[in-house]
Amino acid sequence: MQELRGYIRYRFRSDDDDIDVLLEGEADWVRSIVAELGLTKVGWSMPMAVDSTSLSNSGFASDSPVESGKPRDMGPEPDPSRIPVIRRPIGELDLAAKLVEVGLEQPVRPSADELRDQLQELEEPHPAQGPMVKDPMAESWLKELLRIVVRTHGVTAITTETIALAASDFLGDREGLELELFLEGMFRAGKIVKVHGGGNTGWGPSPAWLASGL
Repeated sequence: MQELRGYIRYRFRSDDDDIDVLLEGEADWVRSIVAELGLTKVGWSMPMAVDSTSLSNSGFASDSPVESGKPRDMGPEPDPSRIPVIRRPIGELDLAAKLVEVGLEQPVRPSADELRDQLQELEEPHPAQGPMVKDPMAESWLKELLRIVVRTHGVTAITTETIALAASDFLGDREGLELELFLEGMFRAGKIVKVHGGGNTGWGPSPAWLASGL
C-alpha cells in the first residue's frame, strides 16, 4: 500500500472470488488490518478529507461535532475580492459576439446546394445492414448527408425540404409525403431525431446511429 497518513480509505474488490473489502480509518490502523488479511500487495488506498479529531478510538466517526475546527485538505479560503464583478442591463449580452471573441463562431446553416455538392464528392457508401433496414442505400446516403450537416457545418438538424433538395435522388427519388414517411420510419427506429421549430420539422442524426458501422 502507498504510505499515506491521516484518515484514509482502503478498497479491494474481486468479482471472480466474490471479495469486497472496504476499510476507513487512521492510516496505521488500516495498514495493520490490511496486513492481517494478507492484502498488502493488492487493492488501493486514498486519503480522505476528514479531521482525525472527529474519530473515536475505534476508528469510526463520532456523532459529536468537530471541536477543533476545519476538515483537512479543503484548500485555501475563498477570496471574494478575486471574483470579477460584471454588471450589464438585462438583454444586452451579445452572445454571438462573445463566442467570436473566444474563437467559437456561430454555426451557419448550409444551403441545399452546398450539401448536394459535398455529398457528390463522397464515394458511394456500403449498403446499410440489419433487420430494420428497408432501403439499404437510401439509409446509407441519409447517414452521410447528416454526417456532413453535423460534423462539417456544426448544425444539429435540417428540414425535410432541404433533405429533398440536397439528396432526393440519393434517397430513391423520395420527395414530399414519401420522403416524410421514410424519415418517420427512421425516427421510429431510433436512428434519427425529430426537431419541431416554427412551421417546419427538422431531422438530425441520433449520435449512436451516426457513430455506428453499417
